[in-house]
Amino acid sequence: MILTITLSYHREVSSVRGRNFRSFSAPIGLGIDVPPQRFPEDTVLEHEMLEKRPSLSDQALERILEAIVKGHLKSGDRVQEAVLARQLGISRGPLREAIRRLEGRRLLVRIPHIGVKVAEISDQQAYDMFMIREALEGVACRLAAVRMTDAQIDELEDLLSMHSQQPDVSSGHGYYQDSGDHDFHFKIITGSQSQRLQEMLLGELYEFLRIFRYRSSVKPGRTAQAHFEHQNVVAAIRKRDPELAEMMMRQHLRNASLSLRMEQTVQAAKKQET
Repeated sequence: MILTITLSYHREVSSVRGRNFRSFSAPIGLGIDVPPQRFPEDTVLEHEMLEKRPSLSDQALERILEAIVKGHLKSGDRVQEAVLARQLGISRGPLREAIRRLEGRRLLVRIPHIGVKVAEISDQQAYDMFMIREALEGVACRLAAVRMTDAQIDELEDLLSMHSQQPDVSSGHGYYQDSGDHDFHFKIITGSQSQRLQEMLLGELYEFLRIFRYRSSVKPGRTAQAHFEHQNVVAAIRKRDPELAEMMMRQHLRNASLSLRMEQTVQAAKKQET
């Protein structure tokens, strides 16, 4: 004989000595009463936060990305799994998964009989990407001026305030931004609400541009100037002026490209001297 038992539950939130509790009860279809199980609210929330915590593979990917963006891992450098696993304090399994994902983004390349290396990008390729970015992100900013909500614009301003408090930014040594919602440009692109632009700017092109954006910001004086230009972009979006917003964004990206080319010229001259 097979019995089918249907479970249902309800949730209550109560407070005991200043702590919230969630109460779960499960009356069972056979008429058997099950005593409610009570868990502290903060314990449940901690569990939910743990579920959202990035995996070891995600953490390794972000650490490697940061090393590439900041130039600690340079173009052509070999990626040694044993060394990275020790530095990151994780096993090779999650690290290998992170490496495979970065290979998929073409930031790392696997060479037979040699291993994994950081992808090499020529100065011309970098310049071409900046040109493409200037055109596309200018349009994204134009759309964002029309489509972003006031709350989203508030978030942009808050983000820039947070950026100004970063040690590297306040000292003028570089303007590093984490990926995703911590990235000023990412938020504007998603704020455009254009699926096509997001596919083009937040796909393979995105990580490469993060590398060159950071490298353009380390030139003396460029960090403060880039942050000021970001503020001008937000001001134009706040005014709901699409033409001004696009112009401010394109000018900002043009300045970043010029800064990068100057830095590349300096580095090329140093190589010739040696």
